[in-house]
Amino acid sequence: MPDPDPAATACPCGLPAAYDACCGRFHRGEATAPTAEALMRSRYSAYAVGDAAYLRETWDPVTRPRRLGMDAGVRWTGLEVLGRTGGELLAAEGTVAFRAHHTGGVVTEDSRFRRAGGRWLYVGPV
Repeated sequence: MPDPDPAATACPCGLPAAYDACCGRFHRGEATAPTAEALMRSRYSAYAVGDAAYLRETWDPVTRPRRLGMDAGVRWTGLEVLGRTGGELLAAEGTVAFRAHHTGGVVTEDSRFRRAGGRWLYVGPV
């Protein structure tokens, strides 16, 4: 059976839109995430679809690791946004607290983001 059409597949980030029209457009470089939360959701989706290049590109160069290890055996199963501060369209900084579920457990983080050159970047945990 062929893989489902990404244009019709639900976005892993949990918003009620198809991947192609939601986080897929950020992953393809057709748009940039307008808020810190949108970037966090798109980064979760990048983990879910295995897009390491997008994760590197959206990671603050100051805190980005030299190597990004992605475990192909991990299946990401759901995202819960727990709260946020700042990170709006015109803000310079923001945080997003979330719970990311995967086959091996749960990752909980309160992440910091900053805007640089008009784009949001993931800085790291608070």
